[in-house]
Amino acid sequence: MTYSSRLDNTFAALADPTRRAILARLALGEASVNELAKPFHMSQPAISKHLKVLERAGLISRGRDAQRRPRRIEAKPLAEADEWLEKSRKLWEKRFRHLDDLLDELKGDQRKRRHTKR
Repeated sequence: MTYSSRLDNTFAALADPTRRAILARLALGEASVNELAKPFHMSQPAISKHLKVLERAGLISRGRDAQRRPRRIEAKPLAEADEWLEKSRKLWEKRFRHLDDLLDELKGDQRKRRHTKR
């Protein structure tokens, strides 16, 4: 899977508020499907669909503890998304600084024109 497709999967998975809530819960520690389903008013199969999306995106993994299959959060896809967002933030900050400089320059030109007209 390419870096771009991994990012696509990560952001698509994060687009849903239920999946973000599941990740927030898993950030506190591993949990079973039943534990993850408790705060939501939806069926266990519906929660399982959300978990499959998160698993396909690599955001969670499934463990094995006797009969229990706890889910745990995986940091790498979130780190990649954070890295991409940080690069984008830096790019846009640079562009905004350039725009600010250009606006300051234009304001200075307008002031000069006003003073020469008097």
